[in-house]
Amino acid sequence: MEAYATKTQKTVSICETQPLMVKGLMHLLEATDDLEFGASHASPAEWMLSAGANNTDVLVIDKGLGAKTVLEALNQLPAEHGMTKSTVPAVVVWGMSITEAEALKFLQAGAKGILRKSADTDKILACLRAAAQGRSWMQDSVFRDSAPTDAHIRTDLTPREHQVMELVEQGFKNREIAQELGIRPGTVKIHLKHIFEKTGVRGRHGLALNGLRQKGVISLLAS
Repeated sequence: MEAYATKTQKTVSICETQPLMVKGLMHLLEATDDLEFGASHASPAEWMLSAGANNTDVLVIDKGLGAKTVLEALNQLPAEHGMTKSTVPAVVVWGMSITEAEALKFLQAGAKGILRKSADTDKILACLRAAAQGRSWMQDSVFRDSAPTDAHIRTDLTPREHQVMELVEQGFKNREIAQELGIRPGTVKIHLKHIFEKTGVRGRHGLALNGLRQKGVISLLAS
C-alpha cells in the first residue's frame, strides 16, 4: 500500500542557489500526501544532467538565476535527454521580483506557474498542484500595478482591435503587428490606445496577460 501511495505522488525538484529556500520547500512538501521533494540543483543545466531529471513532474526555477537562463531552460527542456512530452516537467518560475514583461515571456515559452517567493504556503502549494495537473497559474500581484484584478476584456472592441490584441498576446511588437495586418505602425498605436481605454488595462504586457486570463489559458493565484 505504501509503495502505491508513493507512485501517486508528484515529484518536485528545484533549481535554487539559496539553501534556506530549498529547505523551506522541502519542509513544506514533507507535510503533503500528493507532492514529494525530489532534489535541488544550482542550475537548470545541472538538473538536466541529473539522474532524476526524467522523474521530475514539477521543476521550480529561481528567476534570480537570470531571465535568460530561465528562458533557455524552457526552450531546451523538450529536446534534452530524449524527453518525451509526457516526461517534460511543468516549470514554475519564482522570484523575489517578477515583472509583467518577464512573466509574459516565461508563459509564452511554456512555464506553467509564476510565483513570488513572498507568497504564503497555501498559494505555493496551490500553484505546484495546478502545474502538476498541467494547468497554468500566476500570482495576481505580478501585474496588479497595471491592471485591476477584476478587469475584464470589453466586448465592444472592433474587429481590428481584436486582431491587434490577439497579436499583442502572441508577443508581436507594433512594427510586426503593422506588417502582419498591412497597416501603419502609427495606426497600431491608435488601436492600442483605444483598447487600453475600453479594457481599463494599462500597458501591453498587462493587456496580454489579462487576455490570456480571459481565455482561461492562465488562472490568477490571489496574493
